[in-house]
Amino acid sequence: MGLSLALNSARSALLATSSQIAASARNTAGANDPGYSRKVVSLVSGTGGTTVVVTRASDGALFARKLSAGSAAAEGQALLDGLTALSRTVGDTSDAGSPAARLGALNAALQAAANRPDDASLARAAVESARDLAASLNTAAAAVHDARAQADQGMADSVARINDLLGQFDQANRAVMRGTASGQDVSDSLDDRDRILSQLSQEIGISVSDRPGGDMAIYTDSGVPLFDRGARTVSFTPTAAFSAGTVGAAVTVDGVPVTGATSPMRLESGRLAGLAALRDESAVTYEKQLDAIAGALIETFQEADTRSTSDPAYAGPKAGLFTAETGNAMPASVTGLAGRIALNAAADPQAGGTVTVLRDGGMNGGPYRANPGGDAAYAGRLRGLIAGLATARSFTPGPPLNETATLAGFAADSAGWLEGARKTASDDADYQKTLLSRATDALSNAVGVNGDDETALMLQLERSYTASAKILTMVDDLLKTLLTAIR
Repeated sequence: MGLSLALNSARSALLATSSQIAASARNTAGANDPGYSRKVVSLVSGTGGTTVVVTRASDGALFARKLSAGSAAAEGQALLDGLTALSRTVGDTSDAGSPAARLGALNAALQAAANRPDDASLARAAVESARDLAASLNTAAAAVHDARAQADQGMADSVARINDLLGQFDQANRAVMRGTASGQDVSDSLDDRDRILSQLSQEIGISVSDRPGGDMAIYTDSGVPLFDRGARTVSFTPTAAFSAGTVGAAVTVDGVPVTGATSPMRLESGRLAGLAALRDESAVTYEKQLDAIAGALIETFQEADTRSTSDPAYAGPKAGLFTAETGNAMPASVTGLAGRIALNAAADPQAGGTVTVLRDGGMNGGPYRANPGGDAAYAGRLRGLIAGLATARSFTPGPPLNETATLAGFAADSAGWLEGARKTASDDADYQKTLLSRATDALSNAVGVNGDDETALMLQLERSYTASAKILTMVDDLLKTLLTAIR
């Protein structure tokens, strides 16, 4: 081997080894970064010598699985958080403040009052139980509205986050394309792009498509373009306040609705999808059940007009112990009743009323009085109210609780439905978290940095570097000897 050839070989070896050592040092520094992918140095021999090419370890299938798992986990957690808030406030029949528990207390108080109709203190206890029941329904309805408002604000925050991440992705994607075109090392830029995609997948379900030249396109999991040669606009108008029947605005991508019942390309996962499901489905379903309970209460405790239907003054039944409309009119619709139901002032001592009207009737005047003589032993109306509570009726708040049941049974079923929905959401969230953890571990094992492997590689590279350096030293000594001999 000629000295010049030996010198060139040693120099090439030193260059390659130093590049590998630098890559190994980068790997060691990024070992604790979950978004870092292992850098790999490849040596490409050509007519111009050996070229060092730095690439990164990657696995498109595992990365796509991680993105999907991250979206599903975020969706499940968003839904679980909302249902947990509702369940914690009103959703357990063992909770003394829940509508189901308050209804049971009212029934027991009516039983006691019917057994001793002449005892005003028992009548007062029944009226107070009715007040507590109305208040619990008001509180439950307010909790539903609050949960919907928080979900709506969460959707606004998520949309702002999505637009910000799409802007960051645009910059990272341009850096990858420029570096690819100029033949530069773009491995760090690719890492940055993947980090942004991981964060974006938490907010909205996505899929990605690689393009020539290092370009990439992003679509929602329902197929709507989010990024294609540029970021698309994601829009959302928050709702100022929620009440019964309020329909929240839909999230749109370039004008295409991706949330809501009328969306042609509805999101399937991501925090945004979970919040939308809570706001538009779960919370609304529970509110309709609460309204159905309130409507049944008003109907059960209504007062009948004792006049003949042929009497021109006949006014028909009116709300009794529970009211929701002006003038004690029977409500035309159950929508929003849980938030409006209240104790009739005529029976409320705090409002100047008298508790005896619970026994005698007449909250709407003399024609509605069931005990016109004021007989203290009269218990007919109280027993009629108890029988009304025990009578099965048809409830149609919407799936899944369209059923025939007693008022207490329906209230218990409603509370059970909410707890069941929370339990299902909890199990699903745990399952999705497990999938995300396994997908993350699998991707890390495939493309991440193993500290032990890098340490072993560094020792091997150091030995290789030392060997190349010795060749240079030997060539240098030979050249010195040759020059000395020539002189």
